[in-house]
Amino acid sequence: MLRSTFAGFMTAQQALTASQRSLDVTGQNISNINTTGYTRQRLDLASISTTGASYSNMANNSKVGQGVQMTGVTQIRDPFLDIQYRDHLAQVGTIDAQNTILSDIGQIFDEVDMEGFRNALNDVVTQLQNMQSQDNVNQGASDTLVRSSMEVLLTILREKSVEVDRVRSDLITKLESTDIGNINGYLQSIAELNKSIRNSQVLGSPALELMDQRNQLIDELATYLPIDVTYYDVNLGGDYKVDALKITFTDTDGNTYTLIDDDQAGEVRLNADNPSQVTFGIRDVNGKETNDLTDVLGEGVLKGALDMLNKSGDFDNPVTDVRGIGYYKQTLDNLVDVFAKKFNELNRQPKLDANGQIETDPITGEIVYQDPPTPLFETSDGSGTFTAENIRIAEGWLNGDYGIVTTVVPGPNGEYSSTANDNVLNMINAMEEDQKFAHFTGSFFEAYDNIQNTQAVDQKSSNSILSNRVAVMNQIADSKDSVAGVYLDEEVMNLMKYQQSYNAAARLMTTLDEALDTLINNTGVVGR
Repeated sequence: MLRSTFAGFMTAQQALTASQRSLDVTGQNISNINTTGYTRQRLDLASISTTGASYSNMANNSKVGQGVQMTGVTQIRDPFLDIQYRDHLAQVGTIDAQNTILSDIGQIFDEVDMEGFRNALNDVVTQLQNMQSQDNVNQGASDTLVRSSMEVLLTILREKSVEVDRVRSDLITKLESTDIGNINGYLQSIAELNKSIRNSQVLGSPALELMDQRNQLIDELATYLPIDVTYYDVNLGGDYKVDALKITFTDTDGNTYTLIDDDQAGEVRLNADNPSQVTFGIRDVNGKETNDLTDVLGEGVLKGALDMLNKSGDFDNPVTDVRGIGYYKQTLDNLVDVFAKKFNELNRQPKLDANGQIETDPITGEIVYQDPPTPLFETSDGSGTFTAENIRIAEGWLNGDYGIVTTVVPGPNGEYSSTANDNVLNMINAMEEDQKFAHFTGSFFEAYDNIQNTQAVDQKSSNSILSNRVAVMNQIADSKDSVAGVYLDEEVMNLMKYQQSYNAAARLMTTLDEALDTLINNTGVVGR
């Protein structure tokens, strides 16, 4: 028998209780096997040591422990895997945001739409070729057809510019109405959960389910910003402690901002007053405001989105590492600017001197052109730079005050021939000749192809990076789930183990009862 008193029954009773509670915890795990964000729970046990001392039994050291003690129900998590997982969530968030926007841009400059642009450009060439025929030179109808084909081309370019602007405005709207709202909502919810967890722990509850909710929100927050999570204890007095949590954000310059400290929450803000330079700021838990952290964001959805909004790659000074929305907008505008200026330059007729020769400036030697000028295109805002948005048919050409300049070479008689077509041929050749664009040299057809090809390369690179990062994140998630997730086979084995330990504890109590009955009822009654 374990003891000469009833203490052995307490040992058996504690074993029964521990086994029963272990079965309860196992049942909780099994019932939440499909619950999103649930973390596997475990009953922590500790052996109860002996108390007191006696000189009579110190020599043989025959004291036995006093059973088992339940120290609490805890979650099984690996903090290192949590850190890794959240770091990779931010990395995936960055490239996923960029990839989504590149996909939107790709829909604007995809092959189907490219054919629309090509058709329009080819139609301009076709109408110029028709005008080149001597029967059509200087005919109002042929000039009108060229102008109409130009108007169609400008409409297509303008629509693409509007669509690119729409991608920008939609992204800003998403950031303002959804992403920033989500982040601030997560911060407030985490702070409220911290308060609820603390109150539950004061009342003796481990609040594990609330911790699961908090961990889910922290994971969601980590998608937007690279964050660090720190756990610490708060002493409530009398050496009674409860858990507390702090979440910080560290920028690439090494500055740290506290977003959550126990039940206090900070706030993030977005300033989109200038759509081409959207800024991100933070007000931390201490009320300290930092208005522009845009260039020091390390990873996350916000970084990916803001880079696509604010960076224009080769068009930036200094050159940036991301070809964002601005790059494609400015590349399209540059194509329009070169196109308009080239054709305005071609649609000029030199002055002829008294001898019927082309007049030149006596100082510079440059050709002197007839005045007033006869541009084919003008800007709607008076700017000297053409864009897909501000380009339009020149008012003089639209009103019929002048048309296509068909010749720039005087005839033998010292005058321009009404049937000459040399300048129309110059315009046709200009369509196929290499032109110097901001970051590309090629024909107008090739310049548009370059926009589409650049987007395709960026999209392919983005897809590859995203795929790799997701694969790594999934590996970490699998490792994380292997620790914190519920596995049915393992829980069934636990059921069998705890059932057997419960039966053994019950058998122990029965054995103790029989031993005590022998001691009380049968000891000292021999021969009766």
